[in-house]
Amino acid sequence: MGLEHYISDLLYRYNCVMVPGFGAFLTQQKSAILDENTRTFYPPIKVISFNQQLVSNDGLLVSYAAESQHISFEEMLAQVEEEVGEWKLNLEKGKRLTLTHIGELWTNTEGKIQFQPEENINYLTSSFGMSSLVLTPITREILKEEVAELEEKIPFTFTPEAREASTLRHYLKYAAVVLLALTTGFAGFQWHKKNQSTQQLAREEAQQQVTKRIQEATFFDAAPLELPTITLKTAKKATANPSSEKIHHIIAGAFRYRTNADKKIQQLKKQGFNPAYLGTNPFGLHMVAYESFTDAEEALEALHAIKRTQKDAWLKSVR
Repeated sequence: MGLEHYISDLLYRYNCVMVPGFGAFLTQQKSAILDENTRTFYPPIKVISFNQQLVSNDGLLVSYAAESQHISFEEMLAQVEEEVGEWKLNLEKGKRLTLTHIGELWTNTEGKIQFQPEENINYLTSSFGMSSLVLTPITREILKEEVAELEEKIPFTFTPEAREASTLRHYLKYAAVVLLALTTGFAGFQWHKKNQSTQQLAREEAQQQVTKRIQEATFFDAAPLELPTITLKTAKKATANPSSEKIHHIIAGAFRYRTNADKKIQQLKKQGFNPAYLGTNPFGLHMVAYESFTDAEEALEALHAIKRTQKDAWLKSVR
């Protein structure tokens, strides 16, 4: 089934991905560092670790994989348990388990699972496109000191006839130094301007890649954690025709494809809801609502009732 593929996808968005009956992969952000010995700059990263004690099923991995393969939660859970059983069997035989883009696991002499993360993968999306950089020291030439040293080594004999020519050469010498300094400064300004343009293009390209990844992400219905219930008191806003304006929507899910949104609407109708298709959000995902209301208090009461059976429901108000 390739369970590590779904684990890798979730590590970009979550700090903890639990594999039922096996353990949990955790991520922790590490700040950028500069190695003074090698003059190497390393960007911020997410460091992966493994915890063998966290074996419960929070629903995140199974729900995501089931939504991706368009099968039920129970069917995917059975597949996950089967693959986890194969992982454990290989580890008990002393074999090393290699998970693509995640790392390598093995058991020590005490029977505990050891983990070595993949070093070439950075799951921190804010550092997308950034890599380590070796800094080159800048060598500056002090022209004035070189000219003074040259004058000390070469003796000059001035005569009354040659004094005027010597004075002219003196001015020409410093004029050449000034011209060289201006040329160097202009070249440095052009390089700095070009470097800024290159960095701006790199930032724009990285932002486009992150936005594209978010738009291609698959959203699923099952929520891994149950959020606490919040009671809000709102005032009714007078409109020209309030009965025709349903601005409070109880969201059932956001889908990448319109066909999945239509399937969700048919499922909700069979369950007795009055679902509605709300169009697409800024990420291009198709929104589906359990119910829509004109009054905020009625919407909150309905939300509390729906969340007794549908933990993933949430309220969206359009102003």
